[in-house]
Amino acid sequence: MIRPSTVLIVDDEEGIRHGLRRLFEGEGYEVLCAEDAGQAETIGTTQKIDIAILDVRLKGATSGLELLARLKREDGDLPVIVITGYGSIESAIEAMKRGASDYILKPVDNEALLALVRRNLEVAQLKRDNRYLKKELLQKTYQRQIITKNPEMLNILARLDSVKDSSASILITGESGTGKEVFARYIHFTSARSAGPFVSINCAALSEELLLSELFGHEKGAFTGAIERKIGKFELADNGTLFLDEIGDMSLSIQAKLLRVLEESSFERVGGTKRINVDIRVVAATNHDLHELIRAGKFRSDLYYRIAIIEIKLPPLRERIEDIPYLAEYFITTYSERYKKHIDGISPEVMQRWLSYRWPGNIRELQNVIHQAVLLCTGSRIEAETLLNCGDEVAKAEMEAGPAAPGADAFEPGRYPSLKELGEAAAAFYERQRIESALAQASGNKSSAARALGITRKTLLEKLRRYGIC
Repeated sequence: MIRPSTVLIVDDEEGIRHGLRRLFEGEGYEVLCAEDAGQAETIGTTQKIDIAILDVRLKGATSGLELLARLKREDGDLPVIVITGYGSIESAIEAMKRGASDYILKPVDNEALLALVRRNLEVAQLKRDNRYLKKELLQKTYQRQIITKNPEMLNILARLDSVKDSSASILITGESGTGKEVFARYIHFTSARSAGPFVSINCAALSEELLLSELFGHEKGAFTGAIERKIGKFELADNGTLFLDEIGDMSLSIQAKLLRVLEESSFERVGGTKRINVDIRVVAATNHDLHELIRAGKFRSDLYYRIAIIEIKLPPLRERIEDIPYLAEYFITTYSERYKKHIDGISPEVMQRWLSYRWPGNIRELQNVIHQAVLLCTGSRIEAETLLNCGDEVAKAEMEAGPAAPGADAFEPGRYPSLKELGEAAAAFYERQRIESALAQASGNKSSAARALGITRKTLLEKLRRYGIC
């Protein structure tokens, strides 16, 4: 049974309270009445209120406008309609400043009031639905896209979790396809800024003039073709996160303008003179080596130090092979649901090839291959023939004998009946390899090896005992 909406009526005139009670109860609403602010606040702390209607002038020391402010502090989404017999422009403006949804004069037109209440309740419900759907989207899409058992990746996530609620700028580097934008979205949508906008721009995809306009906006007539005012990405990202992808491809002149904006947290639109202040968190990404670009005079060192307060480097997929079974399971499930197919696995031969392949396109390449395979798969699992029938050179190339991962021939995917067991076995296999390699590079020094692996010495000793490594 759906609960009826509850209307709180606050007025010091008993006749008005009685009349409005009959009006709303006749329309199926639950009605609560109070003659002063004290009674209204008591009701508000003990019962759920969906909308409030209150008079400006009330008995006692607390006015209707003060009560309005208190109600909005307790519940910022509560719609409040202010009524008064002594209307003025000043009181109307003050009511709106304090959060009133509407302001009407006595005597009240019943039909008009009912229409206002219905409209405000619908808007409030839409806001609640929007928050719920946004939360569902975040949980189902953004927060679950980072799938890893790799120690280095887990260490990166731990670092990001420790700084994501700060305003510090973050630089994400790594090869194309390693998931830089996925991590940028993770930072935003799991941080204190998640309610604000996430705005992204590819700095390599636009000419210098267009990039300036996209970043900072422009005024009408600022240049040929500027037929109206345009709001830029910085302005759109206010109170949220601005993701600057491929920042290494930005020209030096725009780098200088960007540095100034980041230092001052304000800017002017192209062709404008008004200063616009913003509160944003910048996350930048590049697949270039910025230190090389700095040495070559193609990237400003002062901008680098401004955007790289926190810097993380995402490893390529060939260095986190143990994640392939988990990523494969995720992408197969995703595309199987999208295309309403029943695919529950991968043949051992395909998985062995995937574990040995170098993946130059990284996770994006793996995702593309699985997308094609799911579309063309006619059975319950992906076989070698499925990939060869894709008609895609990337898919075919991965099935050819390529440089195998060290020791890959000692790993037998066919022994494991499920992707979960396969993933756990692969994780253990490649973790042991990484530990042995780190120890060799550190000449057996366990403390140095632990630092290189991003784990504590105690954790390393536990893993050495688990794997029987001397």
